[in-house]
Amino acid sequence: MKKAARIAAIVTVAIAAAAGGYLTREYGGGDTAGVKIPAGAGTELLATKLPDTHDNPQALEQWRGKVLVVNYWATWCPPCMKEIPDFADVSRQFADDPVQFVGIGIDRVENIRRFDEEMNVPYPLLVAPPQALETTARLGNAAQALPFTVILDRRGEIRHLKLGVLNRTELEGKIRALIAPEAAANSAQ
Repeated sequence: MKKAARIAAIVTVAIAAAAGGYLTREYGGGDTAGVKIPAGAGTELLATKLPDTHDNPQALEQWRGKVLVVNYWATWCPPCMKEIPDFADVSRQFADDPVQFVGIGIDRVENIRRFDEEMNVPYPLLVAPPQALETTARLGNAAQALPFTVILDRRGEIRHLKLGVLNRTELEGKIRALIAPEAAANSAQ
């Protein structure tokens, strides 16, 4: 499929997902809705290495040991643009906690760089080709639509997946649930 046709298809699916609701998958005690995460999926995701907006390679592995919020997005995706301000605010809110946000932009580096300059996103924005969405397909995002968010716990295990807009309240709750057990364990010592 030609690049323009593929991008048009992705935009169409993203808009349909936003208009028709969204898919949520929670793992590790949550509702799996019959979806199984492939063994080693968290490790595979952490092995991802992509350039940032300055063409410096960044490996997700560098953030192992933190709750990692990985958001696949694009500047041409209206639902993505809706959720990123909340992601930025929540990222700032958890800046002193073991939490790291990473945006994986399925877009041209110029567009991502311009967006970052305008919005001052407080977390790394990495640049990926459309083929990067194949990783999300293996995690239940068969349509390879955007936005798609993966949240890993501090051990690198995938705990939550979300296709569609992840609102601030839901995002905060998912993060708190993953850092709360450690905080409770530390206060008991």
